[in-house]
Amino acid sequence: MTTTATAAKAQRQTNNVSLGVMLMIGATVVFALQDGISRHLAGTYNTYMVVMVRYWFFAAFVVFLAMRAPGGVRATARTDQLGLQILRGVLLAGEIVVAVYGFTILGLIESQAVFICYPLLVAALSGPVLGESVGWRRWMAIGLGLIGVMIILQPGAGVFNPAAVIPFVSALMFAVYGLLTRYAARRDSTATSFFWTGIAGAVVLTAVGMWFWEPMVGRDWLWMGLLCVSGVAGHWLLIKCYEVAEASAVQPFAYFHLIWAAFLGVWVFGEVIRDNVVIGAAIIMAAGLFTLWRERAKG
Repeated sequence: MTTTATAAKAQRQTNNVSLGVMLMIGATVVFALQDGISRHLAGTYNTYMVVMVRYWFFAAFVVFLAMRAPGGVRATARTDQLGLQILRGVLLAGEIVVAVYGFTILGLIESQAVFICYPLLVAALSGPVLGESVGWRRWMAIGLGLIGVMIILQPGAGVFNPAAVIPFVSALMFAVYGLLTRYAARRDSTATSFFWTGIAGAVVLTAVGMWFWEPMVGRDWLWMGLLCVSGVAGHWLLIKCYEVAEASAVQPFAYFHLIWAAFLGVWVFGEVIRDNVVIGAAIIMAAGLFTLWRERAKG
């Protein structure tokens, strides 16, 4: 590697935490907006169709990035673990469908309050999936976080609504996706994984979603366009965030997503924040922050 290339690489890896935090908070704002638009559209049109159109733009975005990368699309797409990359992409596409469906059934607030347990699920599954060591302190945090989930779901309070499990299934799918991404990163670059995430998801959703196509009114096409743009903008902000700052430093600010989702849920969709959701979400966030702190301390 030349001196110039080394200096450029060092510049890209500078740890500008304040800028990284701003980018992460910006990403959470955009993703919360995306969730709100998804809930609106999926409440009127088929969920498969909504997510399919969103993925078309996502796929176009990853192809655009690949074309600008050294070696172009061919170099970016090259991998010797294609099956794993396709599995990752399909799993994330399925997770988004489940999450958006959950928004229409439970609303933004309760869905996001349960979904934020996914870092704890990643920690719990990192042992059996990746062979990583999980100490007793992290296991206690995982157990505490799951107690928070139970407080939100209230399985023993009156008639339990099975639909309340939907965001937990979404969180579990996203956790497995995250672990598979870590596994793929041992041999593939971030650009390659990102490329196949968009392409595989777009292909499988097109194969399914075209069977559920519904005509949309002009006003909702505007919302769909905003949904697609927000998806691209959110991913761009997240990519830039991890370029300028260490993940462990900015990851705690990802919990702002729940705050913005709560604002949208209350003021736009008329949702009500129940006491058990506040208590459960606070427990989950505390456990998640502790787990992130332990990972950073070990690192």
